[in-house]
Amino acid sequence: MTSSPVSLLAAALLTALVARAQITDTADGVVAGIPVNYTEAKTGSYTLPDVLTCADGTKVADAQAWSAKRRPEILKLIEENEYGRAPGRPEKMSFDVFDQGTPAFDGKALRKQVTIYFGADKSDNYLDLLVYLPAEAKGPVPVLLNFGWVANNLAVADPGVKVGRSWNPSQKKRVPATPAPGGRGFGRVTNIPQVLARGYGFAVFNYSDVDPDALNALDQGVRRLYLKPGATACAPDEWGSIAAWAWAASRVLDYFETDPQVDAKRVAVTGASRLGKTALWTGARDPRFACVIASVSGEGGAALSRRDYGETVAHLVEKTRFPYQFAINYAQWANRANEAPFDAHFVIALLAPRPLLLQTGSTDKWSDPYGEFLAAKAATPVYHLFGEKGIEEYSLPPAGQPMMNDLGYLMHEGPHGVQPADWPVFLDFLDQHLKPKP
Repeated sequence: MTSSPVSLLAAALLTALVARAQITDTADGVVAGIPVNYTEAKTGSYTLPDVLTCADGTKVADAQAWSAKRRPEILKLIEENEYGRAPGRPEKMSFDVFDQGTPAFDGKALRKQVTIYFGADKSDNYLDLLVYLPAEAKGPVPVLLNFGWVANNLAVADPGVKVGRSWNPSQKKRVPATPAPGGRGFGRVTNIPQVLARGYGFAVFNYSDVDPDALNALDQGVRRLYLKPGATACAPDEWGSIAAWAWAASRVLDYFETDPQVDAKRVAVTGASRLGKTALWTGARDPRFACVIASVSGEGGAALSRRDYGETVAHLVEKTRFPYQFAINYAQWANRANEAPFDAHFVIALLAPRPLLLQTGSTDKWSDPYGEFLAAKAATPVYHLFGEKGIEEYSLPPAGQPMMNDLGYLMHEGPHGVQPADWPVFLDFLDQHLKPKP
């Protein structure tokens, strides 16, 4: 039975009213000379491209057609127009497990450290991976892989961790990572004991080990290794930094597939903000990842671009901000979001039927929490093809009330970022979807 246009319109209006009640309009702003809309009524009208209509106009009727035809179409579309094409596994990649399993966290964990070299040249082209596994595990364990903001030795309070590298913007190079005066702050990971207590391993690597999060730094990251001879820039459809960071997570999973203490078929990936976008694209691009938790990914992640609310494509690709994070082609949609043959629900749909939790904040208007909800709602029909549940309600859920279906949604009360109260929900989501069913 299908809904009538009138009933759909009524439902949409009701949803807008509920959203407006929870996310209050505030004064519009300007960022980088570009207007920012924070008024729900000014998001305008738009029509989303149908995730289940193929490029030739045929409709997807089942999971087989989705997997064989529509999903590859969408993956190619997003690669070439948003994040950029990335290479596969490097032929000369190698793993140096220099810490085989040292007791940590008062004996509750075994610490492993691995350097993943991307090629034969080991002077600079590598990432350092830090892994903690439950000490009492009797066999391979599922692992939560976290995109880290800082070097591993700054991310955890563990003196046995190798001193890593930090990107120095003034020197335009990586330097040894030393704690800031007064102790460690930004990027500190404090939830590892919670993760271990649930029976999961925890792994983290510093994203700037892979590609600097900076303008005009292409020559300092992994992408330079794949430039065509004589080229000084990536091709318009080739990878930006987000795709490079996601590519590195796949290299971590390559390592996990060699580690008998890790259940490589039950690896989840998580990150926040630009690393939330990265976690989302990691899972979309590499179906080996069993689960994704994407936090406050916003524009360029899980939020609909057509809404024109908070950050926009134009803000992302503005020349002084973050154009390097995306394929050069992405800039063509800066002021033409309504004309793009895709939107965020296409990226979300690429995860189906694997579990995906989108986490947002009720006052994080810049990232558009309602836009993430609507994108997930629009991607839900793909989960239905596989017999899984997505966003089944029309109304935005109250802050702190998670939707825990295979495609889930959590909005905390508060701003951009991950709050301590979010972590138990994350772990409940992993328990629900990654632990073997009785």
